[in-house]
Amino acid sequence: MDYSKILSPTVQEIKPSGIRKYFDIADSMEDVISLGVGEPDFPTPWEIRKAGILSLEGGKTRYTSNRGLEQLRREICHYVNRKYSLTYDPATEVLVTVGGSEAIDACVRAITAPGDEIIIPQPSYVCYEPIVRLAGGVPVIIETRAEHDFKLTPEDLKNAITPKTKALIMPYPCNPTGGIMEREDLEAVAEVLRGTDIFVISDEIYAELTFGKHPHVSIAAIDGMHERTVVVNGFSKTFSMTGWRLGYACGPAPILQQVTKIHQFAIMCAPTTAQYAAIEALRNGDEAVANMREEYDMRRRLIVSGFNRIGLSCREPLGAFYAFPCIRSTGLSSDEFCERLLYAEKVAVVPGTAFGQGGEGFIRASYCYSTAHITEALRRIERFLKTL
Repeated sequence: MDYSKILSPTVQEIKPSGIRKYFDIADSMEDVISLGVGEPDFPTPWEIRKAGILSLEGGKTRYTSNRGLEQLRREICHYVNRKYSLTYDPATEVLVTVGGSEAIDACVRAITAPGDEIIIPQPSYVCYEPIVRLAGGVPVIIETRAEHDFKLTPEDLKNAITPKTKALIMPYPCNPTGGIMEREDLEAVAEVLRGTDIFVISDEIYAELTFGKHPHVSIAAIDGMHERTVVVNGFSKTFSMTGWRLGYACGPAPILQQVTKIHQFAIMCAPTTAQYAAIEALRNGDEAVANMREEYDMRRRLIVSGFNRIGLSCREPLGAFYAFPCIRSTGLSSDEFCERLLYAEKVAVVPGTAFGQGGEGFIRASYCYSTAHITEALRRIERFLKTL
C-alpha cells in the first residue's frame, strides 16, 4: 500500500520538530549533559500536588464541563486581574485546555480560513508555523534581530501586513531567545494594529518568568487591544506542572465560543485532577513561584556570563529560561555546531534553526538545571571551542 497517497500532503510536508533530533541522539549515548529541555527541574510544589491527590482520594474523577471547572475559571480570572490587570467573565471568556499548546492550536483553527495570512515573529516556539499550515493558513514570518533584542518592531510589522492578514501571534516572553516586549514596545505594536481587523493570539506562558526592571505586561492590557486579543497561558512553566498538561485561553466571548467548540469535539475537557491542583496553584502558589524565579535568575546570570567568558556572545535574556548565544564566530552552522558538540563533548543544545531560519547562527541553551550541571556543560563547550 502506498501510504503517501493516504496521508495528508500538508502533514507530510511538515518537518518533525528540530528539537527532538538531538534528544534522540543523546538518549543513545552515556554521560551526556543536556541543556536542551525546556522544562523546570523543580518538582511541582507540594501543596499543589497535595490538592491533586486529595481530589483523587475524594473521588473527583469525572468529566468537568467543556470549559473547565467553574471554580478554576473564576480563579484564573482573579489571577490575571491581580497580575496583569485583565478582566474576563469566567462564564464566557475563559477556556481551560490541555496545555497552552492546545489553546494555541484551537485559537488558530477558530480564526483561520484557507489562505489567511498569520504573522509569526521568529525565532519562536516550534509549534506556531505548523499549526497555521494545518489550519490552511499561510505563515508570514518576521525575522526578529539580536540587535533589537529579538523584539517585534512596528516597522517590521507594518511591512508584513497585507489585505490577507488575519492575525498576529505574539510569542513573548520568547522561547528560545528570552526576549520580552515592554509596555512601550507593545504600545507601538498596538498603534500599528489600530484601525485594522487583525486579531492577536498572545502566548504568555512565560509571563511570570521575567527578570527585567518591570513585571510582564500583557498586550491585552494596552488600550484598544483587549477586544482583539486572546491571551494564552498555563501552569507548566510558572508552577512547574509540565506533566499535568493544563493551560487556558482568555479572550472575547464570540471568539472563545468557537474555540470551545473545537475543544469540545477534539478533547472534551482538560484532566480533572490537574484542574483541582491548578486551583491551589493560583490561590497559594505565589511564594513557590517567587522562589523558583529567584533560582532561575541566579542560573541565568551564571550561564550568560559563562557563554560570554568562553567567547560565545550572549545577550541578556529577560524572559523565559533560555540563553540564546551566537555561534557565528566558530564558522559553523547551528546544526553543525550542535551535532559536533554532542559527539565531541556529549553536551546537548538545540540549534537556533529549530525555531525558524532567523535562528541560524545561534543555539538555545536551557538553564532549567543545577548550577553544577550548567558549570560542567560550559566547561565542556569551552574545551570544544578550543578544538575548532
